Amino acid sequence: MTETYPLPRKVLMTADTMGGVWTYAVDLAFGLTERGVDVALATMGDPLNDSQREKVERIPRLKVFESTFKLEWMDDPWRDMEKAGEWLLGLEERIGPDVIHLNGYAHGALPWSAPKVMVGHSCVRSWWRAVKGEPAPEEYERYTAEVAAGLAAADLVIAPSEAMLTALGEHYGKPRRSRVIYNGRDAKTFKPGAKEPMVFAAGRLWDEAKNLEALEAVAPRLPWPVFVAGENHHPDGGEARPHHTRLLGRLSPRALGAWLGRAAIYCLPARYEPFGLSILEAALSGCALVLGDIPSLREIWRHRAILVPPDDPEALADAVQRLIDDPDRRSSLAAGGRARALQLTPGKMVEAYLAAYGEVLAEQSAALDDTASGYPVAV
Repeated sequence: MTETYPLPRKVLMTADTMGGVWTYAVDLAFGLTERGVDVALATMGDPLNDSQREKVERIPRLKVFESTFKLEWMDDPWRDMEKAGEWLLGLEERIGPDVIHLNGYAHGALPWSAPKVMVGHSCVRSWWRAVKGEPAPEEYERYTAEVAAGLAAADLVIAPSEAMLTALGEHYGKPRRSRVIYNGRDAKTFKPGAKEPMVFAAGRLWDEAKNLEALEAVAPRLPWPVFVAGENHHPDGGEARPHHTRLLGRLSPRALGAWLGRAAIYCLPARYEPFGLSILEAALSGCALVLGDIPSLREIWRHRAILVPPDDPEALADAVQRLIDDPDRRSSLAAGGRARALQLTPGKMVEAYLAAYGEVLAEQSAALDDTASGYPVAV
């Protein structure tokens, strides 16, 4: 790859601090710095918590620039988005990156100097269609316009699954250039342990896409306890309060790994999950997987998980009960899931992103050469 494409010296990457994008961004930044790339990580959303701060402080060549600007999917974010745009352009001028890596959409249309790689991790319109079963309401018209403009301005659009890339094209128009790069997680962090009779799930309890209320509904019918880890306070207010599943709250990465190592079954009957880092972590940890039967999870975990219709509690309860009753099937499914998970490595992810960066740098260089060749030469 390095013989074909130029490598960036510096990358300016945006990230929010509130979910899987943070985990992905830090893993990618760590891999890039190991290959000699300086990474500036510009964060939005909540301030970094102690665990996040400790993680990034241990990564050489990574510098974090914090903000608390609203994210584009939040209620009435546009004043914050405008201020964030000015802040990001100031960072570009100060840092001088070779590539801009955007983990959001609206800032793609800013007048950046460096080429732009944009990653579509999820979006409101595809979330709404999958979760509500209908188009997003009119109040998201500006969101739609901002996202479409950002995607159109990107030099390369990346998604973590074919399903997500297809959704972006359907809702906002097909990007000029695009590709899929699967996420990866480190197998040294998530390992199988002595399995215990428990069902485990992780995700934001307030997010209807995770569909953890389905587990809440079937938990009283299962002979094993059902544990759920994740944030139950919505960022815009409100709280999810489960009664039948056992809420563990937000766990540190080390604690999460320990729980996954112990859990025999991991269950996420998601209605919408463009990739699903928690599923990958569970598979690495040797959990048998019961997942929502949706395009992205069929794409990634076909034949390595039991897939159930998200809104069929009878099918969900039956799938989990059959695994509880059949330890051989449980072990076989866990082994198949782990074999698949071991293919999705951080190293592969990093190499794919370096190739993507190199392509947009080469394209920029070629464009500059073409422009220069058009100038008259003084003699």
